[in-house]
Amino acid sequence: MTMLSTEDNELLTRVGPGTPMGELLRRYWTPALLVSEVPAPDSDPVRVRLLGEDLVAFRDTNGRVGLVQENCPHRGASLYFGRNEECGLRCPYHGWKFDADGACTDMPSEPPTSVFKDKVRITAYPTHESGGIVWTYMGPADTMTPFRDFGTDSLEPEHVQATKMHSTCNWVQAMEGNLDTSHISWLHQFNGVDDIPDDGSDKPGYPSNPMSWKFWRHDRAPRLEVEDTWYGFKYVGIRETPGGHTHVRMSAFCYPYHTVIATVPLGVRHGIFVPVDDHNTHRYLLNTRPLDNSRGVGGAPLFSVAPFKLARAEVGGNGVIHREYTAENDYGIDREEQRNLTFSGVAEFVSQDLMVTESMGPIYDRSQERLGTSDKAIIRMRRLLMAAAKSVADGGEAPATSAEHNYFEVRSAEKILEDGEDWRELGTDADPLVREMDVHGVRDRTPIAGS
Repeated sequence: MTMLSTEDNELLTRVGPGTPMGELLRRYWTPALLVSEVPAPDSDPVRVRLLGEDLVAFRDTNGRVGLVQENCPHRGASLYFGRNEECGLRCPYHGWKFDADGACTDMPSEPPTSVFKDKVRITAYPTHESGGIVWTYMGPADTMTPFRDFGTDSLEPEHVQATKMHSTCNWVQAMEGNLDTSHISWLHQFNGVDDIPDDGSDKPGYPSNPMSWKFWRHDRAPRLEVEDTWYGFKYVGIRETPGGHTHVRMSAFCYPYHTVIATVPLGVRHGIFVPVDDHNTHRYLLNTRPLDNSRGVGGAPLFSVAPFKLARAEVGGNGVIHREYTAENDYGIDREEQRNLTFSGVAEFVSQDLMVTESMGPIYDRSQERLGTSDKAIIRMRRLLMAAAKSVADGGEAPATSAEHNYFEVRSAEKILEDGEDWRELGTDADPLVREMDVHGVRDRTPIAGS
């Protein structure tokens, strides 16, 4: 199938200021850091590298988060070393002080009569705190759209959950791994799947999570179908179960880097792949809202039967996941385990993904790849992103930014279909299970009289 040219690969992956893709991404509210990284007024400043720009975040005396350029405009010293005090960040070199809007509010190294400070500003980006993440808008002020609320603005504190993990490869490369429904039948498999007892859920309806492992292993060459949506696209990997039924994993892609991966029965948790720069990515995992699964659909948790470790933020930590397995230690691969227990030989689940995506190099040369039918979703994502970048470069609007959209509609699902059931209705507001479980995410579709 189609390979990318070298030119298109550059268009797709490069995100710095002035690049077409970088300008597209700057039209969206973007995760900059976790709220927990700037925990309290006047707490320590934090370095932030985002879309190839070096920035500093700080929470001022009034609790407002500022996100400003790292270098002081005076002589270039890093404001990361500055004093966070009295509603501003003060450069340690000569005491120049800047507020969260980038205005210079004090210039004590100049005479008291000087008005020079009124003429000096630094780059500062607006911020919005939601769901445990500090989001920012880095595009032109006249194209700034309202914050896209996927459900986090109304989250109760006990439901706020966000984590961040660093990956040493390009953001598209990392996101492609997350969107690939085929690799669950290979990379993440283990020999004990065959020993999972049949609990009777191999029938139309929602299977148990443990049985899903068996379906993925039974049919290791899924058929893919993709459908465009206002937010990007959704797609399914279609497999035949041991009982001869049709099993689908439906995942969603939302511009420009949101993924909602198939989950029994519904998914509303977002994986967000944010470019640090061209060669590094922050992988955020964001809980957008709780689902009411009081009926216990899906049964035991997915990993209750798997031998894998799961990378988690330290208990009592700030949500940043510190990696145990990296390229430097070959991701902890155990060849005996690879021969006898797991397909990859890597003990930690996400590290299996990181192993394959990071081992491609910082930016894979996609002109060398050979794509098959299982890559349909990857191809669609690339085409949509490149078309959007070109459109914005020609003066168009970035897709899926309007306040008129219902961002709660971005959901995933996993199910064994009834005869004649259309997978395209799964996870939509018309899905009966959505109306039962995601009551806050369903808009009233009652027609207005006369419309």
